[in-house]
Amino acid sequence: MRFMSFVTSAHAGPPTPELIEAMNKLADREIKAGRMVDMGGLTPVAMGAQVRIADGKLSVIDGPFVEAKEVIGGYAIMEFRNKEEAVASAVEFMQLHKDFMPEWEGTCEVRAFAGP
Repeated sequence: MRFMSFVTSAHAGPPTPELIEAMNKLADREIKAGRMVDMGGLTPVAMGAQVRIADGKLSVIDGPFVEAKEVIGGYAIMEFRNKEEAVASAVEFMQLHKDFMPEWEGTCEVRAFAGP
């Protein structure tokens, strides 16, 4: 089954070099095992755009947007046998944050892709 995990946080700064190194090691292991399909960090919301429909009108809004409490900072697309494996992977990933940036707070949401 294919799963997407995405990390949300109110933390505004980049990860520490130690956390980046640990995440890269984990990613290398998952790529070699054939589980990681794609992953990446996202640029700040100020560099993005939103395409929105409101009141029947379509509009494009360049960042920065109205301040959000949390933003999506990165994602991973992985292949696992089941939800339990996907959650275990997310726990391992979040443990790296706890170990290398103890002050960091955030969430990793794990969701299966719909369909085959």
